[in-house]
Amino acid sequence: MFEFVGRAIATYLSQPIGKPSGGSADAKLVADTLAPGDVLLVEGNTRMSAAIKYLTQSTWSHAALYVGPRPELASTYGEAATLIEADILAGVRAVALSQYRNFRVRICRPVNLTASDREKLVQHVIERLGHQYDLKNVMDLARYLLRVPVPPRLRRRMMSIGSADPTRAICSTLIAQAFGAVRYPVLPIISRKNDGNPGRADQVRELWHIRHHSLYVPRDFDISPFFEVVKPRIVKAFDYQHAPWSEGNTILMDDTASTEWLTVAPTEGLPDSSA
Repeated sequence: MFEFVGRAIATYLSQPIGKPSGGSADAKLVADTLAPGDVLLVEGNTRMSAAIKYLTQSTWSHAALYVGPRPELASTYGEAATLIEADILAGVRAVALSQYRNFRVRICRPVNLTASDREKLVQHVIERLGHQYDLKNVMDLARYLLRVPVPPRLRRRMMSIGSADPTRAICSTLIAQAFGAVRYPVLPIISRKNDGNPGRADQVRELWHIRHHSLYVPRDFDISPFFEVVKPRIVKAFDYQHAPWSEGNTILMDDTASTEWLTVAPTEGLPDSSA
């Protein structure tokens, strides 16, 4: 019975409640920029995504690890599967990058990760392909149905209650666990301690404490001081002086594809923002 109820809740939470917020124009730029070991953050559009964005106070509701084309990964619909993610219904799976072609995404790259540790990282998630989330843990799913105010200090804990294996519920914990396996920091708890020498009271030693992987959320890779945010538009040569601006000083009054255009004469200024 719990399995049935859990699957029903998971299916409900997986339903989209709006259109993806990104566009396909930058999809090729993202594909050309990604490197194995990169974390791809996604602004999702499902009910579960909305709950995660609320609990984490972040744009990002999903995370996937880019592993690149691998001979051991089967293609999906004729396209190479280059991302590994944890899905609440499908479990840990490999998907093609085109899965998120129309979504707003962010690339977070671990700094100075060695080639050997990168391969260990990739192998760690590949070995977990097929792992399923135990849908009998209804409490893990029911928390995303809550629509009551949650104090900020409790929101992170809300992501890990319930199952003894929350990695199956939250995509980011699968990736955090993989980085933990190679001792690469994501968002450790850092304490500072005096070295105990009275003559060197100004000498303070840092101690890093590993945060349990079940407490990680997608935004942690974005705010981590050990991950670089890579923006495809500027990662290569970028020259704003030669940007392909539209002619006639056209100004958009909206950010949707169906927006109207406003043409401003070259001698006129921008519209008064207070109007």
